[in-house]
Amino acid sequence: MYTPVAADVAKLRNTTGAGMMDCKKALVEAEGDFEKAIEILRKKGQKVAANRADRESTEGAVIAKVNADNTKGVIIALNCETDFVAKNEDFVKLAHDLAELALGKTKEEFLASDYKGISVADKLTEQTGVIGEKIEVGSFETIEGPFLGSYIHAGNKIAAITSLSDNVAGAEEAAKAVSMQVAAMNPIALDETKVSQDTIDKELEIERDLLIKEGKPENIIDNILKGKMQKFYKENTLVHQAFIKDGNQSVADYVKTVNGDLKVVGFVRVALA
Repeated sequence: MYTPVAADVAKLRNTTGAGMMDCKKALVEAEGDFEKAIEILRKKGQKVAANRADRESTEGAVIAKVNADNTKGVIIALNCETDFVAKNEDFVKLAHDLAELALGKTKEEFLASDYKGISVADKLTEQTGVIGEKIEVGSFETIEGPFLGSYIHAGNKIAAITSLSDNVAGAEEAAKAVSMQVAAMNPIALDETKVSQDTIDKELEIERDLLIKEGKPENIIDNILKGKMQKFYKENTLVHQAFIKDGNQSVADYVKTVNGDLKVVGFVRVALA
């Protein structure tokens, strides 16, 4: 019977990420054929993936990446089943590698793209077999803009990317600071013009019902609602929120301290549920 040498086992492990014993068994089964051993490990991954298809993958790593000229960005969530795997150094590195590969692509293009000789989709299946947990790409958000900056919160549970109106001196620091704001405060929209009408109608309905229950006269309710909505926009839209690093100014005011013409023009945020 074929007995694999340590160098071959190590090579297969480096190629696939599988455990030493799994690599040794695959090489024995393949009688030393390296490519056949890789295929054996992939089929094992497919079997594990099929068995765990109905499992919830609510843990993972959320990674944001921006391209070299700061005009395109992506956030992906590489999901797994347990926090133990999510914190694994190799898992986090894989998440970073995949996010880099996802830049400038749709999710479908990304999953079909090549990662070290196999598609990303096949790599995820392979890793399911290696790790023994369901591994999949969950959230996938892209953004383009004049100047982008990103922030990944400690622990890789939340990431955000902010788009500023221009690449000016101080834009990099400002974009990161505003991305931290997005991660921490979870605004529902950029400003009041970007809030959906459904959200506005629901908020008005809630506040109107409360005012009626409080016994407020019908003829003043509309004026009170205007004030309530202004407060709602201030608390929930990014540019009007109090800046977390200086509550005496709004986010819009903060970016103007960097450059008088600078504005926040967009953002994306992903967080693990």
